[in-house]
Amino acid sequence: MAVGALFLIVGILGFIPGITTNYDSMQFAGHDSGAKLFGIFQVSILHNIVHLAFGVLGLTLGRSPGTAKGFLVGGGIVYLLFWIYGLIVNKSHEANFVPFNRADDWLHFVLGAGMIALGLALARKVGSRSAVGGAHSRGDLPPGSTAPRGGQEPRGSRGSRGQRDTR
Repeated sequence: MAVGALFLIVGILGFIPGITTNYDSMQFAGHDSGAKLFGIFQVSILHNIVHLAFGVLGLTLGRSPGTAKGFLVGGGIVYLLFWIYGLIVNKSHEANFVPFNRADDWLHFVLGAGMIALGLALARKVGSRSAVGGAHSRGDLPPGSTAPRGGQEPRGSRGSRGQRDTR
């Protein structure tokens, strides 16, 4: 969820004059947008919307380990594709419609690699947690069950009629 929150914050900051320099020259899309987040990263309205969308997606998918891993690895791949696209595209050509500058390109590389690494680390952490010592990993309980073996309730618990079991 932290990565999603970070994207959301960056998307919002891209619409704040002062934090985004040359704000008055921001365009919806295209290489002619002169606005720069923190005076470094070229942005447009479309670029900021992409950050906001990734933020909302990250906050939504970050609620469970499996979907968080999917967001991080999938999003990391998307950002690596943005990096490659940014390296290939002529910065003053119409194909640079998001737009990207060299600072964006290398930030996309760091984001992509970092997101993939976090996603894979999360997968290992979740995998090792479920394989270590839990009752389910020993086969004592069927998946989703919390009852003791044999369906008996623990001593001192309340029976089906709400009465205390004094066995």
